[in-house]
Amino acid sequence: MSNINSNKKVLTPENREELLRTLKTRFEKNMNRHKSLEWTNVQAKLDQPANGEKLWSLNEMELTGGEPDVVGFDKNTGEYIFYDCSVESPKNRRSFCYDREALESRKENKPANNAMDMAGAMGTELLTDEQYRELQKLGNFDTKTSSWVKTPSEIRKLGGAIFCDRRYDHVFVYHNGAESYYGVRGFRGSLRV
Repeated sequence: MSNINSNKKVLTPENREELLRTLKTRFEKNMNRHKSLEWTNVQAKLDQPANGEKLWSLNEMELTGGEPDVVGFDKNTGEYIFYDCSVESPKNRRSFCYDREALESRKENKPANNAMDMAGAMGTELLTDEQYRELQKLGNFDTKTSSWVKTPSEIRKLGGAIFCDRRYDHVFVYHNGAESYYGVRGFRGSLRV
C-alpha cells in the first residue's frame, strides 16, 4: 500500500500521472477550498523536477487515505499548501499514539506506529490546531473520528498531546496522554510545494 519504507522517493511515470489526475479531479470538484487558484499553475509547480519528492509525499498522503487537496497559496514563498481533506481522519493512519517517546513508554499493547514518525517518513507535517481550525472552515471534517495535531512542547514535556475533532457543529481541541491510541484517532498532514 504505502511506500514509506522505501529509500527511493520517486514515483513511476504511471503513478505520477495517476496521482496528477486524482489531484486535478479533486481540485476541480472542491473549488470552495481554493477559489482564487487555478489548476494549471498548481500542476506547473508539481511538474518541476525539484518537486519530485513532494509529489512522492502527496502520493503517500493519497495512499494512506488522506485525500490531499490545495487549501492555499503562500505569496511570500510561492508555495501551494496541501492538507489532508478526507472527510474522516485518514483510514490508514489511525490507532497510532502521538510520538516515538510515547510508543516506547508503552509496556504492552503497543500500537503499530506513531503519528509524528509516520508524518516524518511521509515528508509531511502534522497540522497545528490553528491549521486544523482553518481546514474546518472548508467543510465538516472528523465528525466521527479525531486527529492528533502538533502539540506544543510545554504540553508534550508533561506527557500530554492534543487532538481535535468536530462535534455539535463546533471544533474541539482536547488533550490525552501521548501514549494513548484509539481506532478512530489518526492524524492529518500538511505539505508545501
